[in-house]
Amino acid sequence: MSMYPSEPSVSSTNGKMEDSGLLESPSSALLGKGRPQKAPELSLVERRNWMIHIHYVRKEFDTCRALVKEQLQETGDMCEYASYVQGLILRSEGKIQQSFEMFQQCRELNPQNVDNLRQMARSLFLLGKFDMALAAYSQAEKESSKTPDWEIFYNKGVCYKHLKKYGPAREALQRSLQLHEHERTYEQLGQVALLQENVHEAISTYQQAIEQFPESPDLLTTLGLLFMQAGQHQKAFEQLGTALAYQQTNTGAILAAGSMMQGHGEYDVALSKYRVAAQIAPESPPLWNNIGMCFFGKKKYVAAISCLKRANYLSPFDWKILYNLGLVHLTMQQYASAFHFVSAAVNLRPDRGQIYLLLAVSLSHLDDPENAAQAYAAALSAEPTDPAVPLNFAVFLHRSGQPAPSQQQLAEFERPGVTLTGWCDADQLV
Repeated sequence: MSMYPSEPSVSSTNGKMEDSGLLESPSSALLGKGRPQKAPELSLVERRNWMIHIHYVRKEFDTCRALVKEQLQETGDMCEYASYVQGLILRSEGKIQQSFEMFQQCRELNPQNVDNLRQMARSLFLLGKFDMALAAYSQAEKESSKTPDWEIFYNKGVCYKHLKKYGPAREALQRSLQLHEHERTYEQLGQVALLQENVHEAISTYQQAIEQFPESPDLLTTLGLLFMQAGQHQKAFEQLGTALAYQQTNTGAILAAGSMMQGHGEYDVALSKYRVAAQIAPESPPLWNNIGMCFFGKKKYVAAISCLKRANYLSPFDWKILYNLGLVHLTMQQYASAFHFVSAAVNLRPDRGQIYLLLAVSLSHLDDPENAAQAYAAALSAEPTDPAVPLNFAVFLHRSGQPAPSQQQLAEFERPGVTLTGWCDADQLV
């Protein structure tokens, strides 16, 4: 018997060749004689991944969630990508703990995927567990040592910053910059310097950042604010002007430039700047605080109180706004209202001597000399170099019939310091 397959039988009918169907052309055999074939099914675990991805990037989270649920039910929670996307969706909804559990599940399914560990670390960071997040990022750094990732070092630096370990934070952020220069990394380095009260190092860091990102309005604005803090107003104005040239609607630069003009008594120019900012950020408490103090400088006290009360409504726990409200009411000789706002400011910032000064002046006009004297003593303890404190204290002691202590406070008045003014906001540096 032959071990090879037999040839197909061929017969002749009316001079035509007939076969048994095994001599079909290759194309017709593959296409099934012109009939459409069903597409081959992918593996059950991954067959919906492409649909999940499309709906996720489109932010169609309801549809994406339904697909993820169906996929996880079919696979018995064994689909890594579906669990990963579910964790991202949960985190975007503020469900941080649940998102961490999903990424932990992904880590168990695929321990070799560093992305799962990074997402776990991110969720831990958002939960405020900085030590655990730092440990996770350190593990991710070890697992990706062959291809270092700048984001891992960046996040380690941020964790160190929140743990107030500024030396390791600086090292991690500088390592991140060596791998990839990013605007956020420079910002974090500058913030670390500010937390160490090193303004000059922060200025140097932001100057290096601007060399790499010369058209960044945020970096220019922050550098301008740092120059203001260092007393270099001309350089500050240049940086803020450049920031506004690149982005005319940058509210931080507008507030900073307006506060500089306001500090020089140019209230109308500052108000013109604030008018632009009010169209962009109409619910900004610092903006309405500054507008109110502009009206205070123009001696339009009713308008000042109206703007300051709007700022207080938007930010009821801002001590600067409460202080300014107390100052305006005190100027209008409304001592009870002044005491109300200043006492609230004292509760928020008990380390500010100027607040105690306003409180003492209010109490002295409310015929409460004992508490007024205590407030003056607290003001002197908190602000020993402020000449306004010993001057007002001397007047109070003279009216109380105490000439010797009054003369002593007048001698302290000659020491240099700051004067009694309102507070204006430019922007938050950290």
